Amino acid sequence: KQEGGTMDALGALACYDDADEAGGSSSAGKQEGGAAKQRPKMTTAIAVRAAPEVGSLESAGVITPMISNDAKVVPYNPKYEALWAAEQGPQNPYYVNGITPGMRNTLGGSIERTNIADFHFEDQFQTYNTFGFAMDPAAASDATLGSDVVGDRAMWATMQGRSVQQATKRDAKKRKLEDAAAAKVLTGCGTALTEEEQAEVAKDLEDAEATKAAAKAVVVAERKAREKGMPDATSQFHGKAEVDYQGRTWLDCPTDLKKQSELASCQSYIPKTCVHTWTGHTAGVHAIRWIPKTGHLLLSASMDGKVKIWDVYNNRKCVRTYSGHTKPVRDICFSQDGRQFCSAGFDRVVRYWDTETGACLNAWKAKGIPYCCKIHPGDDNILAGCSDKNIVQWDPRQSTDDSLVQEYVQHLGAVNTVNFIDDNRRVVTTADDKKLFVWEYGIGTAPMKHVAEPWMHSMPTMTVAPSDDGNPKYLLGQSLDNQILVYQTGDRFKLNKKKHFVGHTIAGYACQIGVSPDMKYVISGDGDGRLWLWDWKSTKVYRKFKAHDGVCIGAIWHPIEQSKVATCGWDGLIKFWD
Repeated sequence: KQEGGTMDALGALACYDDADEAGGSSSAGKQEGGAAKQRPKMTTAIAVRAAPEVGSLESAGVITPMISNDAKVVPYNPKYEALWAAEQGPQNPYYVNGITPGMRNTLGGSIERTNIADFHFEDQFQTYNTFGFAMDPAAASDATLGSDVVGDRAMWATMQGRSVQQATKRDAKKRKLEDAAAAKVLTGCGTALTEEEQAEVAKDLEDAEATKAAAKAVVVAERKAREKGMPDATSQFHGKAEVDYQGRTWLDCPTDLKKQSELASCQSYIPKTCVHTWTGHTAGVHAIRWIPKTGHLLLSASMDGKVKIWDVYNNRKCVRTYSGHTKPVRDICFSQDGRQFCSAGFDRVVRYWDTETGACLNAWKAKGIPYCCKIHPGDDNILAGCSDKNIVQWDPRQSTDDSLVQEYVQHLGAVNTVNFIDDNRRVVTTADDKKLFVWEYGIGTAPMKHVAEPWMHSMPTMTVAPSDDGNPKYLLGQSLDNQILVYQTGDRFKLNKKKHFVGHTIAGYACQIGVSPDMKYVISGDGDGRLWLWDWKSTKVYRKFKAHDGVCIGAIWHPIEQSKVATCGWDGLIKFWD
């Protein structure tokens, strides 16, 4: 009716316009008479259609198919507009670049990440698949027991609310928990254990403890079997009295030597003649060490299985003999104050001695032959590089069973040297695998620096260069290609290519390197029994002379007497040069 009324109004308006045109002449005649009538105003009504356009009747039966994004086969030929049409439906909030992170497909559909942890979701998922019930997270806040269960409630009552993880009776054994902690884990709201299950858990814990105790007993038995062949350590004092009339022991430094050490000049001189020869070992001498700081005593390790300490300034005789090895002694090392020292022998025994009394404070049987041993200046821990490719660290303050601290495991050959650098915070080791490792002290899992070059040879000995502040800047290594290499320590541990000392023949021998206190000269023995001296700055040979009959295996510079050097050889002699 609204549309018909609108058409009638438009028709009436058109008729009125025609009548107005017909009566135009009569109107004009009337205006001449002076009285004209006004035309009435007309309004137009417009209809508004609220319904939208839905297409024509021709396109009403046309169906436009939708193409899925993951469809691999399209059974018709779509148009360009259909292929590139916008994706219909709400957008997935988890999509990142077209994929959903963490999604996994299952037989029932796909899984999306929610606010439930992965472990708890898997636990409930497996519980539902196994027992037919699960906990409803939507009703987790309900305090009513059992109100948050979906699925088979009869099975939930049978299982007393335990999930797959909680229903495993050996769960406590796998977690290695105590009995109280296991009961706390397995007991909770609706998860109480029966008496039989509690007995089974207690039995499993007892079995685990018994297995652990048996393994520890095997380790202790193996250690006792290794230590069974260790002889008793003894020592013999060769002097007249261990204490003088003033109460000073033979280990104390003479008073005049202390004054001399304070007034000692910094310039070193080349030794020329042999002033004394110590004899007393029945086999070759493999290592010699000065007592720290003063050097008034000299410690020697021999292939006869004995360690001797010698007087340097008074009567120059043997003061004490330490017997505790059944095979040749490979290496020795003093502690920071010289009150203790350690020795390593080919009998796989490492001993920790009291220098003054000669008592063996502790002893360990290594799995391999200890080729070197060092005492850390900070905590007095002993590090020994062994033939089984490992570096073993012991704490002599603990008992033998609990003294093993750390094992440094990365080398592929027998470990030859162990040294401390960078304020004793790092350990430098070399081995027969022709590699050099720098470790953080106390961390033996992986070295912090790995030095290996195709041209490198094994370095059987290394010496730390002396320094005034106790923090050495250089490390000298005796390479088996008849040269001495110099490594620079500090923030950048690297090879100093400008300094290498050549000329001697040491291939096959672990000849010790010595450095003068003022870093002016470098000394080393060789396989022919000669002593070589090089200038540090120019790296040129300064002098060489015959020192021993056979191999000159050790050469060390005196820490105070700048012109005195001690050497040892496989002829069983220790010589003092000035």
